[in-house]
Amino acid sequence: MEDVAARGLSEKVLLIITGDFGRTPKINKNGGRDHWSNLSTLAIAGGGLKMGQVIGQAARKNDVPLSEPLTTSHLLGTVIHTLFDVAALRLARGVPREVMSLVEQSEPVPGLL
Repeated sequence: MEDVAARGLSEKVLLIITGDFGRTPKINKNGGRDHWSNLSTLAIAGGGLKMGQVIGQAARKNDVPLSEPLTTSHLLGTVIHTLFDVAALRLARGVPREVMSLVEQSEPVPGLL
């Protein structure tokens, strides 16, 4: 991100870091940690979004969301609303119906735009 900022591209580059699942906080009998599919990490930087905040909270055991869960639809909505002027996209001709359906159904992560 420092390199992107040094080049003056922080508003234009959207960095997304995520995984497909969380990990249990306790070590299992095999010396590893088990998967928890109900919770994972998502980090977003740049793209002209509001930075420097934590959105969402895990329950005490770090196994499930304590706050309203964010979904892949929220991630997709954030990307779409960052890449495109959604109002102009709605008026554009020739946009496939499937694409417009995704645009209209996907809400961005609350608090980022």
